[in-house]
Amino acid sequence: MLALLMLRSDTMVRVTECVEELWGTESPKRAMSTLQTYTLQIRRAFTAAGCPAALLPRTQASAYLLAGHEVDWVRFERLAAAGRAAAAARDHRRAADLLTEALALWRGPAMVDVPTGPLSAARVVALTESRKVVLEQRVEAELRLGLHERLLPELADLTGANPTNENLHAQYMLALYRCGRPEDAEAVYRGLRDLLVDTLGVEPVPRLRALYETVLDRPADIPTGAITSLRHPADR
Repeated sequence: MLALLMLRSDTMVRVTECVEELWGTESPKRAMSTLQTYTLQIRRAFTAAGCPAALLPRTQASAYLLAGHEVDWVRFERLAAAGRAAAAARDHRRAADLLTEALALWRGPAMVDVPTGPLSAARVVALTESRKVVLEQRVEAELRLGLHERLLPELADLTGANPTNENLHAQYMLALYRCGRPEDAEAVYRGLRDLLVDTLGVEPVPRLRALYETVLDRPADIPTGAITSLRHPADR
């Protein structure tokens, strides 16, 4: 119950949504009174922890509200938005710092120790995907700062854990190339292509294929902009 209210912080959560989250289609006959008991227990726990009365969970018009708390996901999204704004302004040092700070709020998978119902499960999926995107954006900011050598071990791990993620593979290829390892960059592309063709029946996106062809040409450098926006729907 508390997790659901925190995931919907500053938003009214209808009683019917709470029932669906906690019990699905098999709600008990005394679901309403049980929700009231849960809310009372949460309020007591908050009060015991020194929480001001204004920040306690409230009941309004057959709905519950947890407002005024800066929970981690709210801070994460605010820092991520600020980091993206800094990147758009070409302040890549600030972008990297803000995105790093956002990612540092994560201490493992979202809701890892809390059973999820249908409502919170969807939110957890969205947060997990947002975390992946912010991670890629942080890597891009650090590539623009010339930190390719430092990123190599992390990108090796990330591509291993995400074997079909084309954007991470593009970032790894770029870091390898800038470290004087073009053959390894080529091998990363070929490994990814083989996996995509064998398991999904698709070729890498055009922009990734273009990056591979650029690597084959051995230019003096490859700009970071060559690997951005590989997630764009037009690529498929």
